[in-house]
Amino acid sequence: MATATTNTVDWKLIWAQRGFRYFFLAMFVSLFGSGMNFAGVSWYILAATHSTVKVSGQVIVMTLPGLFIPFFGGVLIDRIDRRYLGVLLDLVRGCFVLATAYIAWHGQLQLWHLYAMTLITGTGSAMYWATVNALVQEVIPSSQFTGANAAVLVGVQSGMLIAGAFVGFLYNTAGIAGILAIDGATYFVSAYCLYQVRRGYVSPRESQKYPREYSEATEATAEALETGVNPEVAEAGLSLAIYADMKEGFAYLKQQPLVLALGITHAIVMAGVVSANVVLVALANDILHAGPRGLGFLEAGWAIGAIVGGLIASQLPQSLRMPLYVVACAGLAVGHMATPFVAFLVGAVMMQILFGFCRALGGVVAQSSLMTIVPRHFMGRTQSAMAILTTVVQLFMSIVLGWVAQGAGLVVAYALLAVLYTGATVSAIRARHLLR
Repeated sequence: MATATTNTVDWKLIWAQRGFRYFFLAMFVSLFGSGMNFAGVSWYILAATHSTVKVSGQVIVMTLPGLFIPFFGGVLIDRIDRRYLGVLLDLVRGCFVLATAYIAWHGQLQLWHLYAMTLITGTGSAMYWATVNALVQEVIPSSQFTGANAAVLVGVQSGMLIAGAFVGFLYNTAGIAGILAIDGATYFVSAYCLYQVRRGYVSPRESQKYPREYSEATEATAEALETGVNPEVAEAGLSLAIYADMKEGFAYLKQQPLVLALGITHAIVMAGVVSANVVLVALANDILHAGPRGLGFLEAGWAIGAIVGGLIASQLPQSLRMPLYVVACAGLAVGHMATPFVAFLVGAVMMQILFGFCRALGGVVAQSSLMTIVPRHFMGRTQSAMAILTTVVQLFMSIVLGWVAQGAGLVVAYALLAVLYTGATVSAIRARHLLR
């Protein structure tokens, strides 16, 4: 039976690698900007429309590309240099965010501008996170996957922590234009850091342990591309090769129930984290009456919990990881049921710290286990399959939460989140059973 790595985390070994240092900085800077963008735009929409349905519209638009992009995105991730792909995604998103900031600075910002920007950044994100997770697997020794995932999560949550602490205060001074300008600039810094991770072109295909079997589709493609005399054959062969890769990826998941169980659990948790933003802004506004600063404190609390959870998860012995993974999912379910009844800011922040802690612990355990189990040339397609499931659940929850919060109230909306995390708990129990 496959098991996750049990080696003790050597932080000095991980940090000593030049590539990982730049990778950590890229994640920190990128999430600092993205955290400010997501919280700032959500608050702007709620303040302008007084509608949780409109806020859920932002999450839906961000989520929609995840229904389509991962199908060919996973194939691209497993075919071309993941570093170059990550740099390109950062640059494109940065340009569109800065363009939206320019429109807001001139006082011509409309709701559809924010939705369009969110659609572009969501399209990039649908491929970006699968790309960077696969890149971590390349630049870090397999014995340090747990520590590397914990360090990446700390970088991500440190960026969100500072963003959460600053967004409420900056919103009242710099406005939405300033927040978007900062986010746009961070994409370019992140692109530079990813570019510095290593030198030269590295193909994911070169790392396969076993040669690919003969395929008429790939053979025809190779001949047509080499001769250049039959572009129609090259195009048709490439399409067949991509389809073959997708089919191979889905077949792999069907044969790996442990990978499937870990992926389902992680996807549900991630979908809940993102869709919960719909009700979080309403919680800060309608129940806590804390304004944008209160939202900033809530975001900061979540990030503090995530940083602590990531650090603790990296030091857990193997025997405790999966049991605590189950406990973390159950904690998310119980905590979300109780959240709308905590009507004071300090208590709500403490709940967010708990949620961040549980999500981080579960995320480190799931990702490090997947990186240990999944072969490198399947990682892009595995991550993309998880992204598709995350998108479906996230899209459904975002639509439902917006309408339920506005029509039936926040108590019912948070109860739905609790039911979602209960499903994650059941899936985590199955993953634990398969690991025994």
